Amino acid sequence: MSQDKQTDKPWGGRFSEPTDAFVERFTASVSFDQRLYQVDIAGSIAHATMLGNTGILSKEEATQIVKGLEAIRDEITSGDFEWSISLEDVHMNIESALIAKIGDVGKKLHTGRSRNDQVATDIRLYLRSEIDSLSEAIRQVQKGIVNLAENETETIMPGFTHLQTAQPISFAHHLMAWYEMLQRDYERMQDCRKRVNICPLGAAALAGTAFPVDRHMTAELLGFDKPAANSLDAVSDRDFAIEFCAAASLVMTHLSRISEELVIWTSAQFDFIELPDRFCTGSSIMPQKKNPDVPELVRGKTGRVYGHLVSLLTLMKAQPLAYNKDNQEDKEPLFDTLDTVNDCLKAFANMIPAIKSKGCNMRDAALKGFSTATDLADYLVRKGTAFRDAHEVVGKAVAFGIIEGKDLSEMTLAELQNFSSDIEDDVFAVLTVEGSLAARNHIGGTASEQVSQAIATAKKNFK
Repeated sequence: MSQDKQTDKPWGGRFSEPTDAFVERFTASVSFDQRLYQVDIAGSIAHATMLGNTGILSKEEATQIVKGLEAIRDEITSGDFEWSISLEDVHMNIESALIAKIGDVGKKLHTGRSRNDQVATDIRLYLRSEIDSLSEAIRQVQKGIVNLAENETETIMPGFTHLQTAQPISFAHHLMAWYEMLQRDYERMQDCRKRVNICPLGAAALAGTAFPVDRHMTAELLGFDKPAANSLDAVSDRDFAIEFCAAASLVMTHLSRISEELVIWTSAQFDFIELPDRFCTGSSIMPQKKNPDVPELVRGKTGRVYGHLVSLLTLMKAQPLAYNKDNQEDKEPLFDTLDTVNDCLKAFANMIPAIKSKGCNMRDAALKGFSTATDLADYLVRKGTAFRDAHEVVGKAVAFGIIEGKDLSEMTLAELQNFSSDIEDDVFAVLTVEGSLAARNHIGGTASEQVSQAIATAKKNFK
């Protein structure tokens, strides 16, 4: 075995034979981790700058390295860079290109660091940026929801529990429930970002480095809040990626719930809304069909994201400290989670503002199913009847209505008084769906005044 062959790998000094071709392919990650090139180069530039500032390298050497890295970044961005599987990953590809470009000075870049703290830094930098983009994508969906809600405060629809008609609400009130779900998602992303924004550089392989590195400097150059406190934990921690995937799973849970409602509401049986043709597809055999494929697919992709969360939890559950090769498997689930959630949010940001409500159908549905039964019970309570007694009275009235095919609002005063002598002719004001909404005029209620205030508050969050 020639010395040249032994040194094909940057770490090949102690090896006496080349890596098996299959093993080389099996262990390589460059096919998917090359997307980290921007943050990998940014991390290397910060590291080289720190090495020059502390005197570990000369200022001239640090400058030469930085310029070489910037040139490589331009080559990759322009598509002129050739990636090599034999160099395993994004880090070795860039470092080898740097050495080829500037000579032996390039070999000094890795002074005081390991691929372990390098990759941990790269993932944190990349995820931090992606969280910012994803948070903005959540905001765009929220804006679409709020703008739609602003035009629907007087649109009445049935509210459901157990998918059974419960009480009348406004369409805007329902939409603002979606907003609140996504607001929690936005806040979770911001909170998750705090734990992402910790700098592992300087932890080296696991124990730190003997060189007098300035970890605070590299952390500051890269916009991190602080250096990681423990070198073992710094290189082996993937909690931040798992936490992100958990938060992303909740985003998908909410998008899936909204999707389910969109699918139901566009059905002929409900016919509450219409989605534009551009978000739907047809059938290959049934010419009348208009299928809500976008929300259906978002609903389906939710399981994909859940799977990635479970994959990362399983990946980490039995790893001893510190870094293990297992952790190469953290990237594909993380990257696909980011891609999937961003695509789903983009679809929703475009689709939500284009929803057209069918107010007459919604109101007609709200008039069915005795949706004002609770209002009648509340009316009796205000007349002095205990709530449990009022509940029984209204239950009997509903049973009568089912037999007679009459809603409460369609019964005569005499019919209603058969169930309680406390009922008077003022009852009909509370049996209308409009009256039901207006009565719930408190924070979080469905009265138009309260919903309008919720919309105004939401708009302030966007500033």
